[in-house]
Parts: sequence; structure tokens; C-alpha cells
Amino acid sequence: MVAAVCRSIEQTATARVRDPATIGRYWSDAFARLCAAAAGPAFATQRELERRSLRETIRHFGSDADEESLSRRLFDYWRRPALLPGAAAFLAEIELPVCLVSDIDRVDLDAALDAHGLRVDAIVTSEYKPRPEPFRLALDHLAPGQHGPGQHGPGQHSLAPGEVWHVGDSLACDVAGANALGIPAVWMNRTHRQRPAGASLVAEVGDLTAVLELVRQA
Repeated sequence: MVAAVCRSIEQTATARVRDPATIGRYWSDAFARLCAAAAGPAFATQRELERRSLRETIRHFGSDADEESLSRRLFDYWRRPALLPGAAAFLAEIELPVCLVSDIDRVDLDAALDAHGLRVDAIVTSEYKPRPEPFRLALDHLAPGQHGPGQHGPGQHSLAPGEVWHVGDSLACDVAGANALGIPAVWMNRTHRQRPAGASLVAEVGDLTAVLELVRQA
């Protein structure tokens, strides 16, 4: 969907653009910058940050693409995204509690889970990864008898960082954010990116089936 939005901007851009990927990189950088600044009193929902970064991108490339129409397409996709292979099977077969730690706004995340009939033990939508708040909330929510938001105050009866694994595909947000708190990370590398030398990983995997095997062997 991001690629489709970038193509729409390219088709109406007055600035010289080599390909939609150039637009995508600019948009991604703008969005990441806004997320990094959206902490504490400056917090904004991901929908708002996506709109701001999209607006900036359209203007930067001199496009007259309709921001509202493109935003609506993107948000509709958020609410009913395609499932990655193995995701449903992983959640059906995993015998340990799972907390979904996401930057997506809760209303959109709930809609996506409902669209596919998926259930997890707890959900955290907080300040944006790699900030520590969402990881700390996940440790709270995964404590025995405390599954689900709002069961107790932060820091009470939390799991220790070494008692969980964080599985994610972003080196900057998932791996770095988890590592900063001492949480072991499993890197989901579906696109065969080069593994950075400094990453501290339990494992590098290509799909969630491999994570199931790691859990069974642990």
C-alpha cells in the first residue's frame, strides 16, 4: 500500500523523481523523525503522524495528489492488512503468553485483529518504539495472572527482561529497543537484509514457524 501511495505521488510530482522508491525513502525518514519527537506532552497518534509526514512528502515533491484520498486508502489497509505467512498458525500453536507491542493506534490494531479473528494475551500501544515505555508495559502485562491492559500499575509484579523474547522485523525499533532494556530479541528478517555486526540477537529467522521451533527448543 505504501508503494501504491508513492506511485500516486510520483505520477503528479513536479520535482524530478527517479522512482517511487525515492519518494518512499523521503516519506519513511519524515515519519521516523516525527515518531522520534512524539513523546510525552508531544505525543500524537500514528494516524496524525502519518498524515503530517504524507503532507510533507507531497509538498516536497511538488505533487498535487489528494492527501485525504491517499490517507484513507492507507488507513483502510491498516484496519484489514494481509496476514504474513504463518502468523495465524503461530498464534494458534504458541503455548506461551503473547503480548503484541505495536506503534499502530489501538482502534486500528483491534480492527485488524478482528478482521482475521486473531487473539493475543495482551496488547501494548504506547509511545513509539524504540522508546522503553512500550517494552516495560509488555513486561507488566505478561506477568502471571496479569494478562490484559489495566490489570495493575506499572512495575508491579513485572516479568524480568530476561524472561521474555521480543520478536520484530525492525532493527532500529524492535531489536535496538528491546536490547536497550536487556530483552533478548529475535530478528524477523524476511527480506534477507544484511545482519549488522552490533546487533544482539537470540536468533535471526525468516518466519514465525522458526520462532516456534526456537521456543520448543529453549
